[in-house]
Amino acid sequence: MNVRTPQLPLKKHKRLVCMLVGLVLFMLGLAFLSVPLYRIFCQETGFGGTPRIATIAQLPTQKLSRQIKVHFTASVHRDLPWSFVTMQPSTMIKLGQLRIMFYKAKNISDQPIIGMATYNVTPEKAAPYFNKIACFCFEQQLLHPGEEMEMPVQFFIDPDYDKDPLLNDVNEITLSYTFFVYRA
Repeated sequence: MNVRTPQLPLKKHKRLVCMLVGLVLFMLGLAFLSVPLYRIFCQETGFGGTPRIATIAQLPTQKLSRQIKVHFTASVHRDLPWSFVTMQPSTMIKLGQLRIMFYKAKNISDQPIIGMATYNVTPEKAAPYFNKIACFCFEQQLLHPGEEMEMPVQFFIDPDYDKDPLLNDVNEITLSYTFFVYRA
């Protein structure tokens, strides 16, 4: 028994192939761009506990008397042979005040290693008001064997924090950094 399948005209085959190739290229481009686009989205909105990125020109002129205690934590992924610590566990900061804090990293291995840090602010609802001006996060940090480096974080908390009724009971924020091995 011979069953014949209908044949599509050659023109339709070419069009279908072009559409499928275009779809594959679009999906690859979207996958490639998803991480940087998500990072930008989080930095602009404070989504997921991501602090906002600001410039010194955006520093508020208004300083409020309300103070927030900011805790600093440091951790290292198990695959990265570094020590990484905060040089001060916490600080008190007035809303709108500029502050600089330091972390210290040391390569405890016998070979050069590139690390990269990610960060987070908790509670998440405070993140849109936490503005970083200078930071070492998402930058490649090369440390040679035994080398130590101090890394600054310059930040302020937007005075609008005081106007948000969801933050009336939040007087402490934690800024957490985690270093990972950078793999290109």
